[in-house]
Amino acid sequence: MTDYTDVDRRTVIKGLGGLTIAASVAGCSTSGGGSGGDGGDGGSNGGDGGDGGSGGGGNAEVDDYLSDTSNYDSIEDMTGQSEVTVDVGVEANGGAYGFGPAAIRVDQGTTVVWEWTGEGSIHNVSHADGEFESEQTDEAGFTFEHTFDSAGTYLYECTPHVGLGMKGAVVVE
Repeated sequence: MTDYTDVDRRTVIKGLGGLTIAASVAGCSTSGGGSGGDGGDGGSNGGDGGDGGSGGGGNAEVDDYLSDTSNYDSIEDMTGQSEVTVDVGVEANGGAYGFGPAAIRVDQGTTVVWEWTGEGSIHNVSHADGEFESEQTDEAGFTFEHTFDSAGTYLYECTPHVGLGMKGAVVVE
């Protein structure tokens, strides 16, 4: 019986240790909005429905939307450019099922050009709320573009592969 008690004790202690670590990490990742910890980099979308807490990893809306997207770790800052390119069909989510980069930050008036790599079958770019949508194609070099004139967070996906996590975001300042 002593062996079973020891195993149970160890299991309980390991579990509590994991919970402590998880709680610490969760506390770190959710604190950030409102305090001066952004350093000016983050809360750029203040009028955008509570995105202000974007420290190093992005904003809460983008982080949540791209939580199952394997190549997302932060919003890539591409401000100061009049045109930026996002590759369609990059290695992610178990194949060529990603946008590269998955999330970008741009200025108002920036044109985003999505360019197909020709990998991973047919893809498209479809705004979650229907503001823009490309055709579905697998043609390498095919491009689709959209100019972002209004500040906000624009979430999009590849309709055939959204279930695999092929999603992206454009944060417009």
